[in-house]
Amino acid sequence: MKKVKAYAASEAGGQLKPFEYELAELGKDEVDIKVHYCGICHSDLSMLNDEWGMTKYPFVPGHEIVGEVAAVGENVKTLKLGDLVGLGWNSASCMHCKQCMDGSHHLCNSVEGTIVGRHGGFADYVRGHWSWAISLPEGIDMKKAGPLLCGGITVFNPIILAGVKATDRVGVIGIGGLGHMALKFLNKWGCEVIAFSSNPDKKRQILSMGASKVIDSRNPDELESIAGCLDFILNTTNVSLDWNAYLSALGPKGRLHTVGAVLEPMAIPAFSLIMGEKSVAGSPLGSPALTLKMLEFCVRHDIYPMVEEFPLSEVNEAMKHLEEGKARYRIVLKV
Repeated sequence: MKKVKAYAASEAGGQLKPFEYELAELGKDEVDIKVHYCGICHSDLSMLNDEWGMTKYPFVPGHEIVGEVAAVGENVKTLKLGDLVGLGWNSASCMHCKQCMDGSHHLCNSVEGTIVGRHGGFADYVRGHWSWAISLPEGIDMKKAGPLLCGGITVFNPIILAGVKATDRVGVIGIGGLGHMALKFLNKWGCEVIAFSSNPDKKRQILSMGASKVIDSRNPDELESIAGCLDFILNTTNVSLDWNAYLSALGPKGRLHTVGAVLEPMAIPAFSLIMGEKSVAGSPLGSPALTLKMLEFCVRHDIYPMVEEFPLSEVNEAMKHLEEGKARYRIVLKV
């Protein structure tokens, strides 16, 4: 039995306090990971506050984990002790359903979340199925890699799903924790990237990250100025917007893709889709195989999120920093 030292909350919205628990006997297909760094995602905050009604307490957040393999089950063939790996939102899937056999493990009906019904990476150790412990490419920056395991793959997957081409003109709505990574990916993909932001103070920084133009999303005239120009728009915000305005910014056969968890129904006018053969889509994260491809792409092009580092002992200060909207643009805990 392995003892784990972690930080956990005992109630919704509660403070994270030192917490110890014991891991059961290691399963044949499982690995234990000694955590080096763990990113903080807005989903950790949502789960802490039980906004989605599925949090179990005591709750240990953390699902943007990088570290080294500390134990391997007897059936594990692809990993060995000391290997550097990452673990994201998902930590296990059934490995026998149609989706898993098709390589879409993230769409498995019984996929297990790293912090849903189990303890996450705000700890010195975390456990997962070997297939979701992604081998980290040589030369990756461990200090910045954690957020790629959740936020990074969340915005990389739509680029693949939509078949975005290097010749495309694309847009990103919301240049925050997700959006700034999407901007960097699309820039290195070869696209002309239009950023939609409501914060004029970010304009210079957004341009430095690869945007060719910044549109004030609160200004209808600026939105109208690019009507019919874009092939693909990625929404990373979780609020209701004037969706028709963004559909109007798309050219024929354009695609509006959302990864932002907009809680209200999205008001999509049918004729805005029909007349231009446009589409609206969404997606979760991505498969283990695509996650590895993304990490290799990041190392090749030196793509990393902008991060602020806190020690794990200051986890409550870090969570407050995120909740107050002060993060620029991702937060990483050093364990």
